[in-house]
Amino acid sequence: MNSSDRADRTPFRVTARRVQIGLGLLWLLDGVLQFQPRMFGPDFVTGILQPASAGQPAFIAWPLDHVDHLVGASPAPFNGVFGTMQLLIGIGLLVRDTVKPALVLSVMWSLGVWAVGEGFGMVFMGQASPLTGAPGAVLLYAVIAILVWPRHANRPDGAAAGEGPMGETGARIVWAVLWSAMGVLWLLPANRNPNGVSASLTTAAAGEPGWLSHIQLALAHACAGAGSGLALTLAVVSCWIGVGPLVTGRPTLFLVAGAALSLDFWILGQSFGGILTGLGTDPNAGPLFILLAVAIFPNTTQPAGDTRQPVNLACPSAPDLGRDRQRLPA
Repeated sequence: MNSSDRADRTPFRVTARRVQIGLGLLWLLDGVLQFQPRMFGPDFVTGILQPASAGQPAFIAWPLDHVDHLVGASPAPFNGVFGTMQLLIGIGLLVRDTVKPALVLSVMWSLGVWAVGEGFGMVFMGQASPLTGAPGAVLLYAVIAILVWPRHANRPDGAAAGEGPMGETGARIVWAVLWSAMGVLWLLPANRNPNGVSASLTTAAAGEPGWLSHIQLALAHACAGAGSGLALTLAVVSCWIGVGPLVTGRPTLFLVAGAALSLDFWILGQSFGGILTGLGTDPNAGPLFILLAVAIFPNTTQPAGDTRQPVNLACPSAPDLGRDRQRLPA
């Protein structure tokens, strides 16, 4: 049985193409969110762009402030361009013939938005928290685009990222760097503050629907005064999740744990990216970390429904008749 036959008999496997489609759907969502009515007015600048530049070091704040003033003068046309660009990237990723240019545009646009729209994930402010999306959701768009750049043909086994230029090992290194960086961010003074986690949850609850803010505020109250211990614990867990796939031959546990923790952060600390408030421009980091875990997740190598007889080691060309001896005539 050749490799293509084996792949066809597998019920489902994650390929680089499927990850590209997932990335495209997220870009389409971003584009739709960019066309929300409030984005065409001053709220786009005051609620999205200006907070990214506030409190930044001077060498970062200066160009960001200029961008804020430029967009603030005519927010509607700028927002229209931003939204259209994201829709084009998403459509390009969904169409097989335009995947490569769409991935290139995805990387370039992501890095630009990460700098201007997210202020480099707030890492230079000393306030970046993995709970709220650091090191930055848009950075992950670029990372995933690079990992699933179409280079190798589909394989019946291995991770989807193994089809890309960095291979499975390179993808696991990227995973380790990202999660270890998150572990370091948890050790920042702002996050180790006894009320740091509680404050982040309280801020995340602002403007959210009642059912969500109720959960977030209740958890914030429960975490009050326990921020130091939580930050240290989450720092250790983050490093464990990141390094695990590199030092063990079984990455599944660590990838599932990373996806689950990212989902918790997405709901509680990122408020689904703020998309329920009318000012969310993307779903934030949670779904991207889950998609990254899916891209690195090892596919099964056992074809579904394989009913071949085991080989008789004494005579490799003959099937094993041991199970049928009871039915043979004496």
